Amino acid sequence: MSNTVDSIASLPLLGVSSYPSWPQDATLRAKKPRAAQVDSQPPLDEYFNSLFTTLGPQHWWPGKTQFEVILGAILTQNTSWKNVELALANLRAAGVFTPSSVKKVHIRRLQSLVRPSGYYRQKARALKAFVQFLRTDYRGSLRRMFAAPTIELREKLLRVWGIGPETADAILLYAGKHPVFVVDAYTKRIMARHGWISGKTKYEEVRWMFERQTPGNVERFKEFHGLIVSVGKNWCRKQVAECEKCPLGRYLEEGR
Repeated sequence: MSNTVDSIASLPLLGVSSYPSWPQDATLRAKKPRAAQVDSQPPLDEYFNSLFTTLGPQHWWPGKTQFEVILGAILTQNTSWKNVELALANLRAAGVFTPSSVKKVHIRRLQSLVRPSGYYRQKARALKAFVQFLRTDYRGSLRRMFAAPTIELREKLLRVWGIGPETADAILLYAGKHPVFVVDAYTKRIMARHGWISGKTKYEEVRWMFERQTPGNVERFKEFHGLIVSVGKNWCRKQVAECEKCPLGRYLEEGR
């Protein structure tokens, strides 16, 4: 998963946050999507059923605690999960694995610990910004933070330096069990290659495309996103797509 806001009228307007801009996937520079040409929507139920039947439950996202999930959500920006695991292992070994310990550790030490995940200066700053936000707005309590209404909390997270829409939604869904869908680079690549979106399609449009079909279904959102991650890693790779082997290969022409 990679990372770095909206034009659906029914969605709340979101505040603009100061988060880094990550490189864009060239795959998304596609022709006008079918969904914009006609009044049609991708067969997401069929996508989900095909993937779940073939791949089974993914048990995604890796993480034993809420804060570990949050750490991973920030560190996974624009890097592979393998690199995130190395950074998480460093943090765990150094005892920097709680909001209070992240707050106390020196910024240069934190940069060194998260270096394997890349963009280590920005990510260390984002971790510091998050724990400061948690302390200022929720007295350091994740329980208190996740008790806030989804729309309110999402708006606040998007104002935290280093947290963009994908990271905010990963935190909300996987750590807080809030009903939002996470749109990552894999999601955008798959939907673009199937002809349903283009490089100009906004994050919120893609998110709403998924959320409107099964609104409020936290477990479905988690499982679907995990299945999409598996497709992106195994078949719908950035440079080479093995569509003939992919469980979604038979749907490829439907969006074109």
